[in-house]
Amino acid sequence: MLWVKAFHIIFVVCWFAGLFYLPRLFVNHAMTDNQDTKKQLALMEYKLYRFISPLAWLALGFGIWLSYLNWDFYKTEAWFHIKALLVLLLVAYHMACGYFVRAFQNDLNTKSHIFFRWFNEFPVLILFAVIILVVVRPI
Repeated sequence: MLWVKAFHIIFVVCWFAGLFYLPRLFVNHAMTDNQDTKKQLALMEYKLYRFISPLAWLALGFGIWLSYLNWDFYKTEAWFHIKALLVLLLVAYHMACGYFVRAFQNDLNTKSHIFFRWFNEFPVLILFAVIILVVVRPI
């Protein structure tokens, strides 16, 4: 079980690293008018999204496996159910990032760099909440 937990944590850290960086690329992309820069950023966004998507699946897979191994304990824990809901929100955020990657690729983005600066904060809030729920277990 410790190996499953270790791999879950490794893939979560890698996934979050990508989720922290990708919206920063969106900020730069939304700010520039230079077509060469837009092309370069669109390529970087696409490659990063393609890189972090399998990491997300691996983080989720190991997390589900870990949950299965301890289901008798987790099924009655309120903090675990809240964590699961936050993970679902994070998956939705990941999918929204995919939407923005495609929008930038096709030069269809309508959001400002300010929007993406705020958008970039969401995974930070999720990370804080999940760590507090898992470590402190306040409820």
